[in-house]
Amino acid sequence: MKTKVGFIGLGAMGLPLAKNLQKKGFSVAGYDIDPARADAIVELGGTKELTIADACAGAQIVITCLPATQHVETVVLGPGGVLSAIAHDALLMDMSTIDANMTDKVASACAERGTPFVDSPIGRLVLHAERGESLFMVGAEDADFARVEPLLNAMGNMIYRCGGVGMGSRMKVVNNFLLLTVAQASAEAVALGTKLGLDIDTILKVTGGTTAQNGQLHTLMVNKVLKGDVEPGFTIELAFKDMTLAMMAAAQTRIGLPVGASAYAVYGGARAKADFATKDYSALLELACKNAGIATPRLAQ
Repeated sequence: MKTKVGFIGLGAMGLPLAKNLQKKGFSVAGYDIDPARADAIVELGGTKELTIADACAGAQIVITCLPATQHVETVVLGPGGVLSAIAHDALLMDMSTIDANMTDKVASACAERGTPFVDSPIGRLVLHAERGESLFMVGAEDADFARVEPLLNAMGNMIYRCGGVGMGSRMKVVNNFLLLTVAQASAEAVALGTKLGLDIDTILKVTGGTTAQNGQLHTLMVNKVLKGDVEPGFTIELAFKDMTLAMMAAAQTRIGLPVGASAYAVYGGARAKADFATKDYSALLELACKNAGIATPRLAQ
C-alpha cells in the first residue's frame, strides 16, 4: 500500500517536491490556498484537497512547505490547523524556512499531543527541486528520521542530519544568510566588471576558475537574470524575510554581522521598490546595474 502524504503548501518550491513524491510511488493529497495549484498533483494521480483537514485525513505523514513564520503558526497551530486534524500516529514534517523559535513552538505543541515532528528546510533552487535534486537540512530524532528518509530521497539527492529537532531550521537560517549575502556581493562584482568594460563571458570564466567561484553567480545568475529571466523562483520579498531571520537570530545571540547588515539593507531597499519586490532575487544584478547607470549584461542565447 502506498504511503499517503498530506502536502500543504504548493508554491514555487512545494509543488515540484510534491510532484516528485507522487511520481515516485507516494500517494499525495495536495492542499494550497490557491486550489488550482493542486491540479498538477491530480494530473499525476494524486488528489486535490480543499481544506487542511482533508489533506491530513488518513495521511501517515503530513508535510508543510509555507512562505513564512506566521503561515506555519496559523496552518499548524491555528483553528482548523494541522494539529487539530492530523492522525495520532502520523508524523508532521515542516519544510518551511522560518524563525527557529517557531519551530521550537511547533515541536513543543507536537510533543504535548504525541505527534512526531521533523524540521527539514530545503536547500538549492527551484530548478533543482524540479529535477529531484534538492538538499535537505534535517532536525529529527532517529526514529522519526527513519520515517521521513524515503520521502526525502524521493524529493532530493542530498540529506544532512543537523542534529535534534530545531537544528534544521537553524542551519537553514545560516545557509540562507550566507548565500543571500554572497548573491549581493556577486551582483556588485558583475556591475563593477561591466562598468569597467569587461564582457560577462570573461567575468564568468575567470571567476569560475578561481576561488571567487560561487553558486550565486555561476548557477543562479547564469540560469536566471543573465538570461533575462527574473520570474520568481525565490522572490526578493522572501529573501528579505530570510535575511531578517538571520539578523533577528544575531540580535538574540548578541553577535554582530556587519557585512550581512549591509546586504540586508540592500534587500530592504529592493523590497521597498514595487518593480523589484516580486522579482527573483537574482534581479539584484539588475538593481546593481541600474544604480551604476549601465545596462544589465546578458548571456548570448
